[in-house]
Amino acid sequence: MEINIDKGSGFCFGVINAIKVAEEQLEQHGKLFCLGDIVHNSKEVERLKAKGLIIINHQDFENLYNTRLLIRAHGEPPKTYSIARENQIQLIDASCPVVLKLQNKIKKSYEELSEFAGQVVIFGKEGHAEVNGLTGQTGNNAIVVGSGLENLDKIDFSKPITLFSQTTQNKEQYEDLIKLIKERMMQKNCNPDKKLQVSRSICGQVSNRGPHLAKFAKDHDLIIFVSGKKSSNGKYLFDICHQNNPNSRFISEKEELRNGWFDNVMKVGICGATSTPMWLMEEIAVEIRSY
Repeated sequence: MEINIDKGSGFCFGVINAIKVAEEQLEQHGKLFCLGDIVHNSKEVERLKAKGLIIINHQDFENLYNTRLLIRAHGEPPKTYSIARENQIQLIDASCPVVLKLQNKIKKSYEELSEFAGQVVIFGKEGHAEVNGLTGQTGNNAIVVGSGLENLDKIDFSKPITLFSQTTQNKEQYEDLIKLIKERMMQKNCNPDKKLQVSRSICGQVSNRGPHLAKFAKDHDLIIFVSGKKSSNGKYLFDICHQNNPNSRFISEKEELRNGWFDNVMKVGICGATSTPMWLMEEIAVEIRSY
């Protein structure tokens, strides 16, 4: 049985940088607080916890003083920085540059639109860490529309709209939303060519993996897709694998493998999300070889 690990899978630049920064800090200081899971992968989180990383939530953070805290790649809203200054917390900011750029664009657009009673709309998962950081740039006044079109009716289609996307969203679903908003605006006699601004803010490292994984999935008899269950990017990329190869399985750790999956299989492909460590995919390959 041939087993191939997709070389294009694994951590994106933002996650690689955040983990590198965390490991450097832990080596120097032995302990580091992190606001939320550093990556949506429980195995990688466990590895870093063993080195001294302490995961806390926002409520814990507000009662933290005089220490060091990592901001992960997802970014944070302005309130987090204010609390850090008040509580004498030294921030180790590992926000992804792509996310920071998007935050700045949203803040600028919100300030400009406020003069015209316009609206900032964000296509993303409500409550997701990155989305919280993005909506924070608008004083939490942005309208978040999910893949199931949640909150779509909160948009006033007769007024100007600037549309953004969470960086890890589905590119095709975003294009469908753009088309739908244009149709709704025309129904309200609001010209989208003049009143709608669209930012193509989905990360290239995410969107470019889709076509690659589609081909990878077709080239194998069985796909083992490895991802944390909290990863939005993981769900999106697994769907692409499954669409192109119905014999695709989603797992988070080697213990979830089932021997029967490999009956009459000659070629296995292992791939994962932008939050999946390469060492975990390699560990799963070793487990499969032992069958």
